[in-house]
Amino acid sequence: MNNTVSIIIPNFNEEFYLKDCIMSLLSNGFSADNLEILVIDGGSKDNSRKIVSDIQQNYKQVKWLENPKKFTPYALNIGIKEASGEYILIASAHSQFSPNYISELMRNMQELDADVVGGVMETKIKNTNSTSVAIKTVLSNKFGVGNSMFRIGTDKPTQVDTVPFGLYKTNLLRSINGYREDLIRNHDIEMSKRLLARGAKIYLIPDAKCTYFARETFGKLAKNNYNNGKWILLTVYLTKNISSLSIRHFVPLMFIFSLFLPLIASVFFWPLAGISVISILAYLLMISLIVIKIIKTTPTTYLKLVKAFFVLHFSYGIGSIVGLFKFYKFLNSSN
Repeated sequence: MNNTVSIIIPNFNEEFYLKDCIMSLLSNGFSADNLEILVIDGGSKDNSRKIVSDIQQNYKQVKWLENPKKFTPYALNIGIKEASGEYILIASAHSQFSPNYISELMRNMQELDADVVGGVMETKIKNTNSTSVAIKTVLSNKFGVGNSMFRIGTDKPTQVDTVPFGLYKTNLLRSINGYREDLIRNHDIEMSKRLLARGAKIYLIPDAKCTYFARETFGKLAKNNYNNGKWILLTVYLTKNISSLSIRHFVPLMFIFSLFLPLIASVFFWPLAGISVISILAYLLMISLIVIKIIKTTPTTYLKLVKAFFVLHFSYGIGSIVGLFKFYKFLNSSN
């Protein structure tokens, strides 16, 4: 292939996933002259450096770069600056890619005259047990993750608002100055929104498959989604644009409001507590119906599936509440 591709992998203490990610990309059929892999590390304390060093013995196209500011958007922008390829693929150490992933994206980018293309993401786990299976199942369920098409899939190339591990023209990313570094979370979605505002076309390609390995404990799931939720309103504040996100990102916050605001108001008018009761009962009924449907083909327990939904939605929603207070603090400090 004549086109050169630079792959950017932000990394921080991902020794259990990093090697498989890199090797899956090296198996995509590109020679060393047409592919470079930039591992941008935020100061890992595990064996990540040794893993990359061992791979470099046989694959000189794999490079190690330091990210002194640690956070992901800084790593991505370092990669964009250092990339030598005509195209850039954004990857994650938690991911693996099918052997045709890059070539399929490049083919569709040309055929569709697209600006960004990405593949369908399948959520998997490294270690199988009732908890990890429940988490994986919920993260692949529409009620769990909303209408994220890259998670729930499509049967034809489809225009979308964002893709997880997209292929971009290097000049395009540089022309918009890459990612916003003040957005620790949601930087990828925000950048996609900026591209869409410029008239860019983003396509999800069903024949390009990638795998994302989920957190495997409820604690890690809660921590990750709490931080995602916390950055919702902060993203709106920093971008000064509510359209930098999608409606689905605010649903858990609205749900938490529906539970707690009526309870607080019931101090003054107790019948309002009924709204909270109705809200939680409706949520439980919906979850129960979904779990009854999927439990038949899922090797986990009913209670673990219910708990996974609870952890996913409540941690995200509570994170959004905390973000609301930080948002209020920012507003006050700027006045």
